[in-house]
Amino acid sequence: MPSLTLTSQISSLLRRTSPSHCSTPSPAFPPNSSLSLYLASSPFRPLFRSAFSRQACVSLGTMADLVHDADKSSSSAAAAGDGEAQHEVEHSRAFVDANSCEELLSGIRNLAQGGKLPPNVAAGMEELFHTYKNAVSQSGIPGADEVILSNMSLALDRVLYDVEDPFVFSPYHKALRKPFDYYVFGQNYIRPLIDFRNSYVGNVDIFSEIQGKLSQGHNVVIMSNHQTEADPAIIALLLEKTHEEIAQNLIYVAGDRVLTDPLCKPFSLGRNLFCVYSKKHMFDVPELVDMKRKSNIRSLKEMALVLRGGSQIVWIAPSGGRDRPDPDTEEWYPAPFDPSSVDNMRRLVEHSGVPGHIYPLSLLCYDIMPPPGQVEKEIGERRVVSFSGAGLSVAPAINSSEVMANCEDPEEAKEAYSRTVYDLVVQQYNVLKDAIKGQKGLNASTECVSLSQPWN
Repeated sequence: MPSLTLTSQISSLLRRTSPSHCSTPSPAFPPNSSLSLYLASSPFRPLFRSAFSRQACVSLGTMADLVHDADKSSSSAAAAGDGEAQHEVEHSRAFVDANSCEELLSGIRNLAQGGKLPPNVAAGMEELFHTYKNAVSQSGIPGADEVILSNMSLALDRVLYDVEDPFVFSPYHKALRKPFDYYVFGQNYIRPLIDFRNSYVGNVDIFSEIQGKLSQGHNVVIMSNHQTEADPAIIALLLEKTHEEIAQNLIYVAGDRVLTDPLCKPFSLGRNLFCVYSKKHMFDVPELVDMKRKSNIRSLKEMALVLRGGSQIVWIAPSGGRDRPDPDTEEWYPAPFDPSSVDNMRRLVEHSGVPGHIYPLSLLCYDIMPPPGQVEKEIGERRVVSFSGAGLSVAPAINSSEVMANCEDPEEAKEAYSRTVYDLVVQQYNVLKDAIKGQKGLNASTECVSLSQPWN
């Protein structure tokens, strides 16, 4: 199947898109597929988890309530990914009934020995337990031992549940909030890893502007760098005190690794997602290429339909993946944006039939859950987590007409627009870096980036 091109397909696709095209979502990702943040066989090439005391996660009692709410549900299963209540099948309670960290580790080993956990998944669970325990223990948050036990028992339980009853994502996945609230689960798990004393939000007033645009029925696209699998939770945690509606309604363009990796899936279930297959891994399994291309086309149709409804906010990483440190200097920096990806998303927004706005956003949070040094082909990367400060900043919306006014041809215009978006992301990133890594705090604010700590 030939790749779709923007100039020949996007306008007609948007005109054709109707509820009849997308009313019955098809599964986007069978088990054991691969990932990144690209949309491969569509117009998107590269597209796509006091303040200090509040870092402690929910108590054991609250965690028990989450599990109880899931257990007591007797409703029939809803369509996969529709965000509605779904029946939870019976599964082992080896983790939620654990009373100590030792029992958690014993539970992992017993399930692996009994053949109920694949060896690689069991090894990943045990490694995650140790690195999470170390990070939270070193954070100094109140009740760290209780936080570790409650968060890890629930995380391991959710991984086991999906191993026993795998969830298949549809092209447009809505966050699962019932009977088990995966959004709250993800927030509570990541919260104790953020050092809020050394975290900052840039330009809170622009987030208020964004909320205003959404309330008027406009669409908003956030073009951002991408640093960790925990980015969605970190964004939501930094915004939850001032812009909870944005935090909960963001739709992330997500690649197939975070939708198929057993340790990622429970956290992905709590987010709104447009699910895509990675161009980087499109040909890993030749017999799946056609299926992946068709799935990506379905995802594009879903995105077009959703945007036509207005009042949507979508997050995209035009770099096509996570930032990584320079191999020579070991300095972290936003990965370059792909001009075609930026331009294609801009055109999609402009053809949606409702007003749309594109805002550059910068994230600095790599220490919390850094990616492997290089892109890995196989599912199941190592996960090392740390307690660290994090930063988030948004710049004013970019007027494409102004940026491209003096360009002589489409290619020059595409490059100019992409460069403008990327440069604003880098500009904000440098301010966040000065504040967090340079220990300048709020004094790192500039004329263009006003830092604050809205949780104080």
